[in-house]
Amino acid sequence: MSWYAAHIVMLVRFKRGIQRQFPAWENIVLIQAAGEEAAIMKAEAIGMASGGDDDGSFRWRNKPANWEFGGVRKVTECSLVGDRPAGGDEVTYNELEFESLADAKKYASGRAVSARHQDQIKLLSEAKVRPMIKPRRKRA
Repeated sequence: MSWYAAHIVMLVRFKRGIQRQFPAWENIVLIQAAGEEAAIMKAEAIGMASGGDDDGSFRWRNKPANWEFGGVRKVTECSLVGDRPAGGDEVTYNELEFESLADAKKYASGRAVSARHQDQIKLLSEAKVRPMIKPRRKRA
């Protein structure tokens, strides 16, 4: 069994009214699975179970809302020194591109900056992927 970091996208959907913006969280969750396919299936189950409105109390910008499972954006196998995740292990990564060195340094210091997200998402063969779990690609 290997360890994977699954990037689960959760969307905020308002219960009523017109929604012009769609806030989202990308939750990165550790999963132990026999392979990539099993990790994706476990990540989907976690995402689907995370949806809902917290018994009617969930609000976003003072509007009643629901968390909705958006999909599994990517799954990466963790690069571990031992059998289990431990301090110092790489569990996931994002590949980014900046317009300048100054922008890269701003990003590294925690300031807001525009960046191009360059992740290369490895798709499983079409025969193995159900349409529901096919990762969504964002093009820059």
